Amino acid sequence: MKGLVLSGGKGTRLRPITYTSAKQLVPVANKPVLFRVIEAIRDAGIDEIGIVIGDTGPEVRAAVGDGKRFGVRIEYIPQDAPLGLAHAVKISRDFIGDERFVMFLGDNCIQGGISSLIEQFGKSEYNAQIVLKQVTNPQQYGVAELDERGRIIRLTEKPRTPRSDLALVGIYLFDPSIWQAVDTIKPSWRGELEITDAIQWLVEHDKNVYPYIHEGWWIDTGKKDDMLEANRLILEEMAAANEGYVDRDSQIIGKVIIEKGAEIINSTIRGPAIIGEHTRIVNAYVGPFTSVYHHCTIESSEIEHSIVLEHSTILDLPNRLEDSLIGRHVEVHRSPFKPRAYRMVLGDHSNVGVL
Repeated sequence: MKGLVLSGGKGTRLRPITYTSAKQLVPVANKPVLFRVIEAIRDAGIDEIGIVIGDTGPEVRAAVGDGKRFGVRIEYIPQDAPLGLAHAVKISRDFIGDERFVMFLGDNCIQGGISSLIEQFGKSEYNAQIVLKQVTNPQQYGVAELDERGRIIRLTEKPRTPRSDLALVGIYLFDPSIWQAVDTIKPSWRGELEITDAIQWLVEHDKNVYPYIHEGWWIDTGKKDDMLEANRLILEEMAAANEGYVDRDSQIIGKVIIEKGAEIINSTIRGPAIIGEHTRIVNAYVGPFTSVYHHCTIESSEIEHSIVLEHSTILDLPNRLEDSLIGRHVEVHRSPFKPRAYRMVLGDHSNVGVL
């Protein structure tokens, strides 16, 4: 099998962070979401992966490279415009050939990986298998309806009255029958070739389309709150480690990861939390569910349940920073006015003086 990762899109729901960065490269627990997707595919035994790229293609290429760092071979597939998931499949035919493949949206995080899914599909005669997850708000997703044999019979995009609570997760497996489907369907009212229409075509032409119902957590990291939730869930699963320096006046409580070159000076870190390479925490408090990326400084401040991207500085804040997503090269510092509570989403190169 081969892997196909979709890493286009403009990431409008994560602006202003995505004005200057691909949404798939925003880190969760100090690792870009796209890297987690590639590793999940690799860990399932697939070593040839195509990445569909759009406007942020140069940045994705620079970050991922040829795949050697992950132990895979990467091929890039440019998509001139965001014309739909089925269009992304269609333009990938030269890379996929006649092999079966897994398609994985590059901004999704899923608990436990996809090894069991790949194994199940590999042993089956399914033409397609779609990962589904029970959700409490199915009207916000594509929804699958199953027959008494467990086969998918109908897909509906964001139905007002859902016929099931099974949402499409963004992971799909196909055999070569998908090529006729994507060549046959027409653009939707959005002007896009919809993957749900392609799967529905397979169903209506008596292909074997089965669900894989995922039991663990799944997060689409398209919004700030989703990023923070994915960060929380992944941090809870990581093992504590210390490859940096912690002085005798500091306190490390719970599950904390301190990466190489990081320094903790006269500070308290309460896990689960991760402190990135060459980051300095001085006279500060870093609370649970916080990820601070590499080459940052947090001094005389308190922060929790937040993500701080690389090369950012948080200095001398009189009140705790929480529930925040801080971009790259950001400076947040105290101004001489009376303080209040802060909740922030700051784009790269911001400079904020707080009140």
